Amino acid sequence: MLPALLPDSRVRQRDYLLEISRALTEQLDLDTVLERILSAALDLLGGRAGFIALRDDDGLFRVRTPSGFNPAQVTAIEPLVRGFREPGNNDQLRLLLRDVARAAGFNWRAAVALPLTVGSEYVGLIFIFRVFEAVFTSNDRALLQSFADQAAIAIHNARLYQQATQEKRRSDAILDGSADGIMIMDAAHHIQRFNRALARMTGWSPNEAIGRTHDEIICWAIREPGPGLAEAEAGGWPLASATPLYVEGDLRRRDDGTIAVGITYAPLLGREGRLINIIASVRDITRFREAEALKSTFISIISHELKTPVSLIKGYAGTLRRKDARWDSATIEESLAVIEEESDRLADLIENLLDASRLQAGALKLTFMEISLDEVTERLVDKFRVQSPGRKFLVDFPPDFPPIQADEDRLVQVLGNLISNALKYSPEEGAITVSGRAEPERVIVSVADEGPGLPAEELPRVFDRFYRADTPATKRAQGAGLGLYLAKAVVEAHGGRLWVESEAGQGTRFLFSLPR
Repeated sequence: MLPALLPDSRVRQRDYLLEISRALTEQLDLDTVLERILSAALDLLGGRAGFIALRDDDGLFRVRTPSGFNPAQVTAIEPLVRGFREPGNNDQLRLLLRDVARAAGFNWRAAVALPLTVGSEYVGLIFIFRVFEAVFTSNDRALLQSFADQAAIAIHNARLYQQATQEKRRSDAILDGSADGIMIMDAAHHIQRFNRALARMTGWSPNEAIGRTHDEIICWAIREPGPGLAEAEAGGWPLASATPLYVEGDLRRRDDGTIAVGITYAPLLGREGRLINIIASVRDITRFREAEALKSTFISIISHELKTPVSLIKGYAGTLRRKDARWDSATIEESLAVIEEESDRLADLIENLLDASRLQAGALKLTFMEISLDEVTERLVDKFRVQSPGRKFLVDFPPDFPPIQADEDRLVQVLGNLISNALKYSPEEGAITVSGRAEPERVIVSVADEGPGLPAEELPRVFDRFYRADTPATKRAQGAGLGLYLAKAVVEAHGGRLWVESEAGQGTRFLFSLPR
């Protein structure tokens, strides 16, 4: 340690200062920089204790890396440092030094506090307390100020590095956590960043994709009309402007499958307008396409299904109202029956649409009570026998079929939809069989017909909303494609499962299970 800074030691002190400054500028970890600064300052000036008060973004000073202080002393000086507001005011700084020294139990006349500044920015304060009873000379202060200037630059650089590191981690978290695929390329289209979402879409892992070119990863099976990346860049980015480029189509995955995506390419240009990077945001638009297709299907089916009963009702009502005709009672009865039947059909369609909306909103409520499903089924089938005379219905439940807890009205809706389906898609001479069996933890009910059956490729989609299988029978029959969708939702709301078994030419059987 140095009891005094003598003239013959100035060269040695200067060399020491240069060595410390060099060591500080080589280090970018903030905590390590602070520890080195304080250690060097204590060594340089023969200090017994010291600390650095670093100024945070909120303008408050906080004690960092205290040395030679016990926890009680640190607790005592922290409020004083945190309440300091005027680092450029020497009188206020002197008062702070005195208060800190007294709070720590040190001789404040053997202490020094100097601001750490970079230009006009106050980075922090450095406090040094000596072992011996000697005041700091002007040479001491000059040496410490020179050291403090270098230390402030080191702290400033370390904080900039810390901020840059935090920004990189934040950017990495945003990229990797994004639901959209993100790809960053250089001007030559070599991939520099490739996030996890894009890896899931394309089948290429980030490690495999980085370093490859854009065209190796982005291969279109079908692309919508318009320029792609290469065409857009032919006359400058893209089309000689700094606007994003949007490309949509079916992207070929690495496993030869396809996925519908929309890619937005955005340029990152330098100050001179030179292209530095291309940032591609890739969005999976499969659901958007499905929604559009569903919307078109909905409009097509519903307009047809609504138009038919409304036209019939209007036609028969208009016929009956003709003043130039006299209708016999049989004709009137037949016309009114058609009006009533079509009105019921219209009401059922509206109710199904409302139920579909409730399901989507999560507002389909169930009222549970103990019911005998075999008796409920028998009563419902009796109604179908009356409505469809000449059709053959069979009901097969064991005599000891157990009661269950369920919403009776909703299960009647499920059975009604399944039986109606069987009636639509099976020949008039074919039987419709509703049967049930009991297992230890569940009951199973099935509705089977003797119709043409369904192709295997149609089975996974029969419960989709507005979906109707592409078969001759479905083309002849009326329907909006909501019955099975609603039936499945109601069964699942009961904690059960609905599924289908069918072979072409062998009939179709729908089964649902419910917990006992």
